[in-house]
Amino acid sequence: MVDFTLHSPETAPEAGKPLLDASQKAFGMIPGLHRVLVESPETLEAYQHLHRLFQETSFTPTELNVVWLTINVEHACHYCVPAHTGIAKRMNVDDAVIEALRNETPLPDPKLEALRTFTLALVRQRGEMEDAQVQTFLDAGFTRKNVLEVVLGLSQKVISNYVNHLAETPVDTPFQKFAWEKRATEAA
Repeated sequence: MVDFTLHSPETAPEAGKPLLDASQKAFGMIPGLHRVLVESPETLEAYQHLHRLFQETSFTPTELNVVWLTINVEHACHYCVPAHTGIAKRMNVDDAVIEALRNETPLPDPKLEALRTFTLALVRQRGEMEDAQVQTFLDAGFTRKNVLEVVLGLSQKVISNYVNHLAETPVDTPFQKFAWEKRATEAA
C-alpha cells in the first residue's frame, strides 16, 4: 500500500493551508479526509466547493443524507459511512432512516425510498439510466433539477469515497462510534 500523508496545517502545501483553516472553521476540526486531500490543494478545494454546492440544492436535510449515505454504502466507504452517520444525526435525520441506509434496506417513506433507489441505480449504472427509471423518480415528486442534483452529490462522493479507499483514511474520533462494514452479499 502507498502511504498517504495526513497533513496538518504545518505540513500542508502552502496553497492548501487556507483550505485546512476553512475546514477547521466549518467542522471544529480538520477531518482526516481533508488532511489527505490537501496533498492536492486543487482536489480539496474542488471537494469543499462541491460539498457546499450540494448543500445549497433544493433537497431537504434528510434528502441530502439519503443521497450521501446511499452512495457511501454502495461504494463501501469505511470512512464516509461513519462520518455521514454523525452528520445525519447532527442534521436531525430520523434514526430509522439512517439505519435503513446503513443496512441497505428500504426506507419507510416512499418518496425517500424513490430517492434512494434512483441514487443507487445512478451509481450502479454509471448514469446509463432507462427512461422508466427517471420517470419513476419524477413520478415520486422529484424534478429534473433533482436528477441533476443527485449527479452533483455523486460527484462529491466519488472524490471522497475513492480517496478514502486509496489512502485508507482513519475514521475521525468523533465518528468511530458509528463504525460500519459493508454487509456480505449472499451468493446467487
